[in-house]
Amino acid sequence: MLDVRRLQILRAVVTSGSVTSAAGNLGYTPSAISQQLAVLEREAGTALLERVGRGVRPTAAGQLLTEHAAILSKNLTEAESALRDLKEGRTGHLSVRYFATAGVALVPPAMAQLHKHHPGLQIDLKLIDPEDPLPEVEQGRADVAIVVFPRSNPARGNVQLIHLMNDPLRAVLPRGHRLASKRVLDLADLADEPWVGSDWTPGPCQDLMLNACAAAGFTPKVTVESEDYATTQGFVAAGLGVAMVPGLGLNTTHSGVLVRRVRRPEPTREIFAAIRDSSAADPAVQAFLSALKDVVTRLGK
Repeated sequence: MLDVRRLQILRAVVTSGSVTSAAGNLGYTPSAISQQLAVLEREAGTALLERVGRGVRPTAAGQLLTEHAAILSKNLTEAESALRDLKEGRTGHLSVRYFATAGVALVPPAMAQLHKHHPGLQIDLKLIDPEDPLPEVEQGRADVAIVVFPRSNPARGNVQLIHLMNDPLRAVLPRGHRLASKRVLDLADLADEPWVGSDWTPGPCQDLMLNACAAAGFTPKVTVESEDYATTQGFVAAGLGVAMVPGLGLNTTHSGVLVRRVRRPEPTREIFAAIRDSSAADPAVQAFLSALKDVVTRLGK
């Protein structure tokens, strides 16, 4: 087995033309260089150098190994550079799972920032909605999941939760509604209204709305079911009911609706990034979390 370090010594001797010059360049004594070359010749089973005057030149075998030493050196430099990029998060692979409104307001600007500073990073993005993105991280299928709390199913012990923002639910009313003049509504003000259901499947957002209404002393009378917040606003604008929509779902507001804060209580969903303990130090994960936090800061949340 040829020793890579000795091959680099051979290359230094061949390129400098003498053992003495190579020793000076490498910071060794000529005797130490000669000893390493002798061992390399035994490993190769053939002479690698021949004397020419006060210097040396490679034999055919020596020239062959010198050329391969140059290739090895180039490959090693590239490997070290690739490893450094990976450790600093500039390359590698990152898988992210998210729910719909996070996919509108949080993920795209965060990904743009990540791509700008880490262009070699391969990203696997997937919308998980109406299903829960959290199991994707718990079961090792994703590195990061953007999730909503509070929830009935807490995260497993191997998962860390990083708080990103609070996202209060807002009342959405048709223009001309009897409550339009109020800037802040008591949630109980909507007790007798027909409702447009904006979360049509069970989950944290639906639970949050129903629990808030229960705390205000009523159960909403849902007369229309909607599958997304844009459609919800359309039904409200048509006068078919009122709705509760998270702030992130109101980045684009229908011209036929009014948005009002609510209180007593103010239902608020908390948005977290979920990562596994084993991924906490991953540079790509940390870079994405940093980008998410920058986006939240810009949103003023």
